[in-house]
Amino acid sequence: MSISALLGDLVALVVLVVLVGMAYQTIGSARDKRRFPPPGQMVDVGGYCLHIHSIGEGSPTVVFESALGSSSLSWALVHSHVAKFTRACSYDRAGLGWSGADPMPRTAQRIVKELHTLLTNARTKGPYVLVGHSFGGLTARLYAARYPEEVAGMVLVDPADPSQWLQMTEEQRKRLETGARLSRRGGILARLGIARLTAFLVSAGALGIARFSVSLVSGGALNQIAERILAPVKKLPSELWPMLRAIWVQPRFFEALASEMECLPESAAQVAASGDYGDTPLLVLSAGNSSTAQMMEQEAVARLSLNGKIIVVPNSGHWIQLDQPQFVIDAIREVFQSARR
Repeated sequence: MSISALLGDLVALVVLVVLVGMAYQTIGSARDKRRFPPPGQMVDVGGYCLHIHSIGEGSPTVVFESALGSSSLSWALVHSHVAKFTRACSYDRAGLGWSGADPMPRTAQRIVKELHTLLTNARTKGPYVLVGHSFGGLTARLYAARYPEEVAGMVLVDPADPSQWLQMTEEQRKRLETGARLSRRGGILARLGIARLTAFLVSAGALGIARFSVSLVSGGALNQIAERILAPVKKLPSELWPMLRAIWVQPRFFEALASEMECLPESAAQVAASGDYGDTPLLVLSAGNSSTAQMMEQEAVARLSLNGKIIVVPNSGHWIQLDQPQFVIDAIREVFQSARR
């Protein structure tokens, strides 16, 4: 057989594998859509839909804002408990969870505008107590600055600080660029069905094969993303794991995550320029394993309100709502009651 014929056969095989992978992803996505319908409602916000899950009655309404790459499910241990004393709404940013693919770029300013449109179109009345975790703390702060008349209070759960991306070292900048690049690569692998195949191998118990396959094909892209962002899944109820797997094998998840990461310096600048919060009730929950520098940053955030304070949550890491959910529930209740007074 000639070299040209061999190359032709190789190209044909690659094309066949790509087509099979894309078909596998399409069929699997349709199956996931039937198995896991959105728990809340899908609301049009201007040509695409966002998912919002609202339960309970009362005012002010509590609105949850999730961490980088996270969905409304990250509040599963808190959401229903808050709904016992007021209206509680968790939602998915565009491209994440059940929400549709998103306009780019994913800056904090765009996210805040989308959330405002979502709450308006969903007829979710204010005032609001915003609860933001990590990156969600940035968007909650910007929302409070842009729409102060709508915000009755804030709870920031181990919030990110803008200075982390405004004063980056060369090493930090390269790490951020690498994370965004790996997420972009993850989007391509998801379209080819590789992310879905990996999730299947993991669920079947073939962890070793899954890790080896992903590392071989992606150069470690999916492994690194999973380790850094998706590790807390084991702290959620096991019945939610299949839903999370279905969410994390969608190309739009990786693409939204990549854009949010790429926009972090711009988003940080938007938040840093937003000013203080007057006497709006503000409670900052700091992880028990926070460094001294992180504690100082979060104390500075608490001082942005005349009615602000900080609580260090013992025996907790970054995901306080999963490590110590009762602390988060109690903090929300405290700010809620302060806002009502």
